[in-house]
Amino acid sequence: MGFIDVIKAKARADKKTIVLPESMDKRTFAAAEQIIKEDLANIVIIGTPEEIAEYGAGYDITGATIIDPFNDPNKQKYIDKFVELRAKKGMTPEKAQEQMEKDYMFYACLMCKCGDADGAVSGACHSTGNTIRPALQLLKTKPGISSVSGFFLMEVPNCDCGENGLFVFADCAVNTDFDANKLAEIAGLSAESFKMLTGAEPKVAMLSYSTKGSAKHDDVTKVSDAVAIAHERFPELCLDGELQLDAALVPEVGQLKSPGSPVAGYANTLVFPSLEAGNIGYKLVQRLAKANAYGPVLQGLSMPVNDLSRGCFAEDIVGTVAITAVQAQLAAK
Repeated sequence: MGFIDVIKAKARADKKTIVLPESMDKRTFAAAEQIIKEDLANIVIIGTPEEIAEYGAGYDITGATIIDPFNDPNKQKYIDKFVELRAKKGMTPEKAQEQMEKDYMFYACLMCKCGDADGAVSGACHSTGNTIRPALQLLKTKPGISSVSGFFLMEVPNCDCGENGLFVFADCAVNTDFDANKLAEIAGLSAESFKMLTGAEPKVAMLSYSTKGSAKHDDVTKVSDAVAIAHERFPELCLDGELQLDAALVPEVGQLKSPGSPVAGYANTLVFPSLEAGNIGYKLVQRLAKANAYGPVLQGLSMPVNDLSRGCFAEDIVGTVAITAVQAQLAAK
């Protein structure tokens, strides 16, 4: 059974309500049809009757809840919550209504905030910023977390590295400016995400072009400082660095370059030193190794909201909804 099949089984065992706000994209309806058929989640689609008719034509979404953002009986409740949450930023009922009608992701996040949904998935036809901004404004980060980060769950075929070919790669989607503290925080969140989704113990490698001081540069120092901070903040974690990629993944190289390391050669959770490196890295593995790349999955928010690549397929939306549902299950415990 592949990784996504395991996640789907978990989602099916305790169904959650997930909102899809992109009713202006046919992929939303193709995904919703499959999600309903596989009984993975209770699906809410936000859209006007005209949008549903135009983009949902030909898809069987019987069983989905359709919310018209212009004629929803719960709309005033969401407007009131929006004003309450953003009053200090000058939010008024008129501005709140306009924003909710213009950008359905705000509507989706307000449904989550008010307890009418457990999570949301967007990004098929909107940027990552358009997905994250409403979530940050309305749902906020978890207590003690400074920022949201994004990871990909990579499933590499015919691979003995990692957890039988399973890896978390982070941050590949969100943060453009890493310092040592943020890298350490991403390491802790990524380890938590790996264990949540795979059930296996994370082995976290903090990546660099240097292994244990083999090169000297401020970029290397940033990673080694992050390792020290992570050890202090998360003493229970199996984490090491700074490590070059081959030292992180190949046992012979790992023990040669970092003898005695519990991570070197066996890492399954890779924390990249920059967004540039992470984004390039996951796409290289996806394209050259023909890996399945699930994400970007967002971590650090108080409720699960996840992003999609604008080049995604309907099947990618299905998988991301299943992951979001499992995140919601664990958030409820």
